[in-house]
Amino acid sequence: MMGPRSAGKTSMNSIIFANFLAQDTTKFPSTISVQRSSVRFMGNLNLSLWDCGSQKNFVDEYFTTQSEHIFSNVAVLIFVLDVKSKTVDEDLEQFSKCIECLSKFSKQSKLFALVHKMDLVPPKEKNRIFEGISGQLQTMSQPFKITCFQTSIWEETLYRAWSAIVYSLVPNAELIKEHLTEFMNTIGAEEVILFEKASFLDISHTTRNEETFKDTHRYERISNIVKMFKLSCTKGGTQLKSMQVHNSKFNAFLHEFTQNTYVLVITVDPEVNTAATILNIQNATTHFDKLLNAVTE
Repeated sequence: MMGPRSAGKTSMNSIIFANFLAQDTTKFPSTISVQRSSVRFMGNLNLSLWDCGSQKNFVDEYFTTQSEHIFSNVAVLIFVLDVKSKTVDEDLEQFSKCIECLSKFSKQSKLFALVHKMDLVPPKEKNRIFEGISGQLQTMSQPFKITCFQTSIWEETLYRAWSAIVYSLVPNAELIKEHLTEFMNTIGAEEVILFEKASFLDISHTTRNEETFKDTHRYERISNIVKMFKLSCTKGGTQLKSMQVHNSKFNAFLHEFTQNTYVLVITVDPEVNTAATILNIQNATTHFDKLLNAVTE
Protein backbone atom coordinates (compact mmCIF):
# COMPACT_ATOMS: atom_id res chain seq x y z
CA MET A 1 0.00 0.00 0.00
CA MET A 2 1.62 3.22 -1.19
CA GLY A 3 0.76 6.86 -1.61
CA PRO A 4 1.69 10.36 -0.44
CA ARG A 5 2.18 11.29 3.19
CA SER A 6 -1.00 11.69 5.30
CA ALA A 7 -3.20 10.26 2.54
CA GLY A 8 -4.86 7.96 5.10
CA LYS A 9 -3.23 4.59 4.38
CA THR A 10 -2.66 3.56 8.00
CA SER A 11 -6.10 4.74 9.12
CA MET A 12 -8.00 2.65 6.56
CA ASN A 13 -5.82 -0.37 7.26
CA SER A 14 -6.60 -0.06 10.97
CA ILE A 15 -10.35 0.33 10.43
CA ILE A 16 -10.67 -2.66 8.11
CA PHE A 17 -8.26 -5.13 9.70
CA ALA A 18 -7.64 -3.97 13.29
CA ASN A 19 -11.22 -3.01 14.23
CA PHE A 20 -10.50 0.63 14.98
CA LEU A 21 -13.32 3.16 14.81
CA ALA A 22 -12.80 6.02 12.35
CA GLN A 23 -12.60 8.61 15.13
CA ASP A 24 -9.83 6.62 16.82
CA THR A 25 -7.51 6.93 13.82
CA THR A 26 -7.48 10.70 13.38
CA LYS A 27 -4.39 11.20 15.56
CA PHE A 28 -2.25 8.40 14.17
CA PRO A 29 1.37 9.51 13.62
CA SER A 30 2.91 9.25 10.16
CA THR A 31 4.18 5.80 9.24
CA ILE A 32 7.96 5.49 9.40
CA SER A 33 9.65 3.38 6.71
CA VAL A 34 7.69 0.18 5.94
CA GLN A 35 5.28 -1.33 8.46
CA ARG A 36 4.57 -4.98 7.78
CA SER A 37 1.61 -6.81 9.24
CA SER A 38 0.20 -10.25 8.61
CA VAL A 39 -3.58 -10.59 8.57
CA ARG A 40 -5.26 -13.98 8.77
CA PHE A 41 -8.25 -13.85 6.45
CA MET A 42 -10.95 -16.52 6.13
CA GLY A 43 -8.89 -18.80 8.31
CA ASN A 44 -6.37 -20.12 5.82
CA LEU A 45 -5.37 -17.02 3.86
CA ASN A 46 -2.47 -14.98 5.17
CA LEU A 47 -2.41 -11.44 3.78
CA SER A 48 0.95 -9.75 4.11
CA LEU A 49 0.24 -6.01 4.23
CA TRP A 50 3.05 -3.53 3.64
CA ASP A 51 2.17 0.01 4.68
CA CYS A 52 4.91 2.13 3.09
CA GLY A 53 5.68 5.39 4.83
CA SER A 54 5.91 8.48 2.66
CA GLN A 55 8.75 10.57 4.02
CA LYS A 56 10.88 11.69 1.09
CA ASN A 57 14.06 9.83 2.07
CA PHE A 58 12.15 6.54 2.35
CA VAL A 59 10.23 7.10 -0.89
CA ASP A 60 13.48 7.69 -2.76
CA GLU A 61 14.81 4.36 -1.48
CA TYR A 62 11.65 2.51 -2.55
CA PHE A 63 12.37 3.30 -6.18
CA THR A 64 16.17 2.96 -6.10
CA THR A 65 18.13 0.80 -3.66
CA GLN A 66 15.04 -0.97 -2.23
CA SER A 67 13.00 -1.32 -5.44
CA GLU A 68 13.51 -5.03 -6.00
CA HIS A 69 12.79 -5.82 -2.33
CA ILE A 70 9.65 -3.65 -2.21
CA PHE A 71 8.15 -4.48 -5.61
CA SER A 72 8.97 -8.18 -6.10
CA ASN A 73 6.13 -10.73 -5.85
CA VAL A 74 3.44 -8.08 -5.34
CA ALA A 75 -0.03 -9.62 -5.68
CA VAL A 76 -1.87 -6.31 -5.31
CA LEU A 77 -0.63 -2.75 -5.19
CA ILE A 78 -2.99 -0.23 -3.59
CA PHE A 79 -2.14 3.39 -4.26
CA VAL A 80 -3.90 5.91 -2.00
CA LEU A 81 -4.35 9.50 -3.12
CA ASP A 82 -5.51 12.42 -0.97
CA VAL A 83 -8.18 14.17 -3.04
CA LYS A 84 -7.27 17.47 -1.31
CA SER A 85 -3.52 17.06 -1.79
CA LYS A 86 -1.51 20.22 -2.45
CA THR A 87 1.31 18.22 -4.06
CA VAL A 88 -0.59 16.59 -6.92
CA ASP A 89 2.37 16.58 -9.33
CA GLU A 90 4.61 14.86 -6.76
CA ASP A 91 1.86 12.33 -5.96
CA LEU A 92 1.41 11.43 -9.62
CA GLU A 93 5.17 11.17 -10.09
CA GLN A 94 5.25 8.66 -7.23
CA PHE A 95 2.43 6.72 -8.88
CA SER A 96 4.31 6.70 -12.18
CA LYS A 97 7.41 5.29 -10.44
CA CYS A 98 5.25 2.57 -8.85
CA ILE A 99 4.04 1.52 -12.31
CA GLU A 100 7.60 1.48 -13.60
CA CYS A 101 8.78 -0.76 -10.74
CA LEU A 102 5.76 -3.06 -10.99
CA SER A 103 6.41 -3.47 -14.71
CA LYS A 104 9.94 -4.57 -13.88
CA PHE A 105 9.41 -6.82 -10.85
CA SER A 106 5.70 -7.85 -10.64
CA LYS A 107 4.11 -7.85 -14.08
CA GLN A 108 1.16 -9.96 -12.88
CA SER A 109 0.23 -7.64 -10.01
CA LYS A 110 -3.29 -6.29 -9.70
CA LEU A 111 -3.60 -2.55 -9.30
CA PHE A 112 -6.06 -0.47 -7.30
CA ALA A 113 -6.22 3.25 -6.62
CA LEU A 114 -8.21 4.77 -3.77
CA VAL A 115 -9.05 8.45 -4.16
CA HIS A 116 -9.37 9.11 -0.46
CA LYS A 117 -10.93 11.71 1.86
CA MET A 118 -13.83 12.22 -0.54
CA ASP A 119 -15.98 13.35 2.39
CA LEU A 120 -14.16 16.70 2.05
CA VAL A 121 -15.53 17.21 -1.46
CA PRO A 122 -18.99 18.80 -1.98
CA PRO A 123 -21.45 16.07 -3.06
CA LYS A 124 -22.21 17.72 -6.40
CA GLU A 125 -18.50 17.81 -7.26
CA LYS A 126 -17.55 14.26 -6.24
CA ASN A 127 -18.20 12.41 -9.49
CA ARG A 128 -16.57 15.06 -11.66
CA ILE A 129 -13.43 15.22 -9.56
CA PHE A 130 -13.19 11.45 -9.15
CA GLU A 131 -13.66 10.79 -12.87
CA GLY A 132 -10.94 13.31 -13.68
CA ILE A 133 -8.43 11.72 -11.32
CA SER A 134 -9.31 8.12 -12.21
CA GLY A 135 -9.07 8.92 -15.93
CA GLN A 136 -5.59 10.30 -15.46
CA LEU A 137 -4.52 7.27 -13.43
CA GLN A 138 -5.87 4.86 -16.04
CA THR A 139 -3.79 6.58 -18.71
CA MET A 140 -0.67 6.50 -16.56
CA SER A 141 -1.10 2.89 -15.39
CA GLN A 142 -0.59 1.22 -18.78
CA PRO A 143 0.05 -1.68 -19.35
CA PHE A 144 -1.73 -2.50 -16.07
CA LYS A 145 -5.48 -2.43 -15.69
CA ILE A 146 -6.35 -0.24 -12.72
CA THR A 147 -9.52 -0.23 -10.64
CA CYS A 148 -10.29 3.07 -8.92
CA PHE A 149 -12.55 3.80 -5.96
CA GLN A 150 -13.54 6.96 -4.12
CA THR A 151 -13.24 6.38 -0.38
CA SER A 152 -13.55 7.96 3.05
CA ILE A 153 -13.09 6.56 6.55
CA TRP A 154 -16.36 8.27 7.47
CA GLU A 155 -18.43 6.45 4.84
CA GLU A 156 -19.15 2.90 3.77
CA THR A 157 -17.17 3.48 0.56
CA LEU A 158 -14.11 2.12 2.36
CA TYR A 159 -15.78 -1.29 2.67
CA ARG A 160 -16.76 -1.34 -0.98
CA ALA A 161 -13.18 -0.74 -2.07
CA TRP A 162 -11.58 -3.22 0.29
CA SER A 163 -14.17 -5.91 -0.43
CA ALA A 164 -13.21 -5.65 -4.11
CA ILE A 165 -9.50 -5.76 -3.28
CA VAL A 166 -9.79 -8.82 -1.06
CA TYR A 167 -12.20 -10.52 -3.47
CA SER A 168 -9.51 -10.28 -6.14
CA LEU A 169 -7.22 -12.34 -3.87
CA VAL A 170 -9.70 -15.06 -2.88
CA PRO A 171 -8.98 -18.28 -4.78
CA ASN A 172 -11.93 -19.81 -6.66
CA ALA A 173 -14.21 -16.89 -5.82
CA GLU A 174 -16.60 -17.90 -8.60
CA LEU A 175 -16.96 -21.38 -7.10
CA ILE A 176 -18.02 -19.84 -3.79
CA LYS A 177 -20.63 -17.75 -5.59
CA GLU A 178 -21.95 -20.82 -7.45
CA HIS A 179 -22.53 -22.63 -4.16
CA LEU A 180 -24.13 -19.54 -2.62
CA THR A 181 -26.51 -19.31 -5.57
CA GLU A 182 -27.47 -22.97 -5.24
CA PHE A 183 -28.07 -22.44 -1.52
CA MET A 184 -30.21 -19.34 -2.21
CA ASN A 185 -32.35 -21.17 -4.75
CA THR A 186 -32.76 -24.24 -2.54
CA ILE A 187 -34.07 -22.34 0.49
CA GLY A 188 -36.21 -19.85 -1.46
CA ALA A 189 -34.17 -16.77 -0.50
CA GLU A 190 -33.97 -13.58 -2.54
CA GLU A 191 -30.38 -12.72 -1.67
CA VAL A 192 -27.47 -14.26 0.23
CA ILE A 193 -24.31 -12.38 1.31
CA LEU A 194 -21.20 -13.98 2.82
CA PHE A 195 -19.06 -11.81 5.12
CA GLU A 196 -15.59 -12.49 6.49
CA LYS A 197 -15.96 -12.68 10.26
CA ALA A 198 -13.19 -10.39 11.51
CA SER A 199 -13.23 -7.59 8.91
CA PHE A 200 -16.89 -8.01 7.88
CA LEU A 201 -15.90 -7.50 4.27
CA ASP A 202 -18.27 -8.88 1.66
CA ILE A 203 -16.58 -12.03 0.32
CA SER A 204 -19.33 -13.08 -2.05
CA HIS A 205 -23.00 -12.40 -2.72
CA THR A 206 -25.74 -13.60 -5.01
CA THR A 207 -29.15 -12.15 -5.85
CA ARG A 208 -32.16 -13.74 -7.50
CA ASN A 209 -33.39 -10.52 -9.11
CA GLU A 210 -31.34 -7.31 -9.01
CA GLU A 211 -34.45 -5.21 -9.56
CA THR A 212 -35.80 -6.31 -6.17
CA PHE A 213 -33.17 -4.19 -4.40
CA LYS A 214 -32.70 -0.63 -5.61
CA ASP A 215 -29.72 0.28 -3.43
CA THR A 216 -26.58 -0.67 -5.38
CA HIS A 217 -24.39 0.24 -2.38
CA ARG A 218 -26.21 -1.99 0.09
CA TYR A 219 -23.36 -4.48 0.57
CA GLU A 220 -20.84 -1.96 1.86
CA ARG A 221 -23.53 -0.21 3.92
CA ILE A 222 -24.44 -3.48 5.60
CA SER A 223 -20.73 -4.20 6.22
CA ASN A 224 -20.26 -0.82 7.86
CA ILE A 225 -23.43 -0.85 9.96
CA VAL A 226 -23.13 -4.41 11.22
CA LYS A 227 -19.41 -4.14 11.95
CA MET A 228 -20.04 -1.05 14.08
CA PHE A 229 -22.79 -2.93 15.91
CA LYS A 230 -20.50 -5.95 16.31
CA LEU A 231 -17.76 -3.76 17.81
CA SER A 232 -20.31 -2.21 20.20
CA CYS A 233 -21.30 -5.70 21.32
CA THR A 234 -17.66 -6.60 21.92
CA LYS A 235 -17.06 -3.45 23.99
CA GLY A 236 -20.12 -4.37 26.03
CA GLY A 237 -18.71 -7.82 26.78
CA THR A 238 -21.02 -9.73 24.44
CA GLN A 239 -20.61 -11.44 21.08
CA LEU A 240 -22.83 -11.07 18.02
CA LYS A 241 -24.16 -14.52 17.17
CA SER A 242 -27.25 -13.75 15.15
CA MET A 243 -29.75 -11.03 14.37
CA GLN A 244 -33.11 -10.93 12.62
CA VAL A 245 -35.02 -8.06 11.03
CA HIS A 246 -38.65 -8.51 9.95
CA ASN A 247 -40.97 -6.05 8.23
CA SER A 248 -43.74 -6.04 5.66
CA LYS A 249 -41.32 -6.17 2.72
CA PHE A 250 -38.60 -8.64 3.71
CA ASN A 251 -37.07 -10.86 6.39
CA ALA A 252 -33.32 -10.66 7.09
CA PHE A 253 -31.37 -13.34 8.93
CA LEU A 254 -27.77 -12.61 9.96
CA HIS A 255 -26.04 -15.61 11.51
CA GLU A 256 -22.58 -16.82 12.42
CA PHE A 257 -21.98 -19.32 9.66
CA THR A 258 -18.69 -21.12 9.22
CA GLN A 259 -15.72 -20.74 11.53
CA ASN A 260 -14.61 -17.61 9.68
CA THR A 261 -17.78 -16.13 8.18
CA TYR A 262 -21.21 -14.66 8.80
CA VAL A 263 -24.06 -15.11 6.36
CA LEU A 264 -26.95 -12.77 5.65
CA VAL A 265 -30.05 -14.34 4.10
CA ILE A 266 -32.85 -12.13 2.74
CA THR A 267 -36.30 -13.54 1.99
CA VAL A 268 -39.28 -11.68 0.50
CA ASP A 269 -41.73 -14.54 -0.05
CA PRO A 270 -44.19 -14.55 2.90
CA GLU A 271 -44.61 -18.31 2.48
CA VAL A 272 -40.95 -18.97 3.32
CA ASN A 273 -41.07 -20.13 6.94
CA THR A 274 -38.79 -18.31 9.41
CA ALA A 275 -37.92 -21.41 11.43
CA ALA A 276 -37.18 -23.34 8.24
CA THR A 277 -34.82 -20.61 7.03
CA ILE A 278 -32.87 -20.66 10.29
CA LEU A 279 -32.66 -24.47 10.16
CA ASN A 280 -31.47 -24.35 6.55
CA ILE A 281 -28.71 -21.91 7.49
CA GLN A 282 -27.58 -24.19 10.28
CA ASN A 283 -27.67 -27.26 8.04
CA ALA A 284 -25.57 -25.55 5.36
CA THR A 285 -22.75 -24.64 7.74
CA THR A 286 -20.81 -27.90 7.43
CA HIS A 287 -20.94 -27.85 3.64
CA PHE A 288 -19.64 -24.28 3.38
CA ASP A 289 -17.02 -24.87 6.06
CA LYS A 290 -15.53 -27.66 3.96
CA LEU A 291 -15.86 -25.62 0.76
CA LEU A 292 -14.13 -22.52 2.14
CA ASN A 293 -11.35 -24.56 3.74
CA ALA A 294 -10.77 -26.32 0.41
CA VAL A 295 -10.63 -23.18 -1.74
CA THR A 296 -8.37 -21.23 0.64
CA GLU A 297 -5.80 -23.94 1.36
